[in-house]
Amino acid sequence: MMTSRERVARALNHQEPDRLPLDLGASPTTGMQVSSVYLLRQTLGLDPPGTPVKVAEPYQMLGEIKPDLMEALGVDVVPLPGPKTMFGFRNEGWKPWTLFDGTPVLVPEAFNTDPEPDGSILMYPEGDRSVPPSARMPKEGFYFDSLKRQAPIDDSKLDPEDNLEEFGPISDADLAYFAREAKRLYDETDKAILANFGGMAFGDIALVPAPWLKHPKGIRDVEEWYVSTVSRRDYIYKVFERQCEIGLANLEKIFKVVGNRVAAVFVTGTDFGAQHGSFISPKAYRDLYQPFHKAVNDWIHKNTTWKSFIHSCGSVWNLYSDFIAAGFDIHNPVQCSAANMEPRRLKQTFGERLTFWGGGVDTQRTLPFGTPDEVRAEVHERIRIFGAGGGFVFNTTHNVQARIPRENLLALYEAVRDYGRYPLM
Repeated sequence: MMTSRERVARALNHQEPDRLPLDLGASPTTGMQVSSVYLLRQTLGLDPPGTPVKVAEPYQMLGEIKPDLMEALGVDVVPLPGPKTMFGFRNEGWKPWTLFDGTPVLVPEAFNTDPEPDGSILMYPEGDRSVPPSARMPKEGFYFDSLKRQAPIDDSKLDPEDNLEEFGPISDADLAYFAREAKRLYDETDKAILANFGGMAFGDIALVPAPWLKHPKGIRDVEEWYVSTVSRRDYIYKVFERQCEIGLANLEKIFKVVGNRVAAVFVTGTDFGAQHGSFISPKAYRDLYQPFHKAVNDWIHKNTTWKSFIHSCGSVWNLYSDFIAAGFDIHNPVQCSAANMEPRRLKQTFGERLTFWGGGVDTQRTLPFGTPDEVRAEVHERIRIFGAGGGFVFNTTHNVQARIPRENLLALYEAVRDYGRYPLM
């Protein structure tokens, strides 16, 4: 029987392991909303009723996937995230809180739990309530949305450095953190490590508003940023150019302390697809993004054994060849419900050159609204298609959301167990 690390390595090398590798919670786009983690733990009998679950990532309110849940489900991958949350504070000093749906959770000490008069929850960069809030969870909501904090733009004074405030040489403290955590995860588990070192996601729209910065400068409004990729293309290119220089210098330092303990690295989460097609042309991708993706991936492949991971939602069929040319080894979340993303076509066309990390079940319709039998059938079909010949790490299509019926959660992971052993049936 293979170890998890061996299992994932074979899949990433397009070889069939003993069973399909499973990821849950190793990245910000392969996890599970905390209320669903609580429900799953209760359903599996891992906790007494009322036992809170830690919020591992507060922006999307993702729940911690503890070792006992990994063991129960057969999870093969562990995360190596950065030391701070999307709001700039650390996951420490845990305190109890209750979600709007009644789920008991633990949140970091700097997490604001005091509701506004309208019942919403505001979040503050670094937990500092003396500055304007950077995100809001509406009453009865499940997640945070970044707030618009765009200062008036004067193009005559706009400086690319304004959009580079969050990028800089990695600190000795953060290097020590990555060194310590990589060694711990490698020595104390047999899991494959998926790392997220940050700093290389060029134009990731979740990061543009910088909810961890107290007074972000430059272009920070989502709509303004997208418009600027065309109207201020040279400005954006200069931002990416300098960001890439900083990122490559940091990667070199990180590799010296982390080494090849890491199986794959989450390079970018910049979305290029919508439900009905990509919202950027291949030409525009090649012009503005691919040069920097290629520079990062070339460095990774020249200096490490890491595999390079790109997350992009939506229909990106017409960009796959360019992703491959940029040097990406892995694509996530594989949104098969989007136009032109039919699983068999993806596997036949790109399966020898890309590992599909996700796409195991539709999280828009089947998982939340289907029957358990429909969940099992879709999981079985996706395993047969994507798993043939390796090159597949099972995960749902993006994070498992809140309000998933417990029967569907059980059907999902029972199907992975029942149908995920090679030779596939």
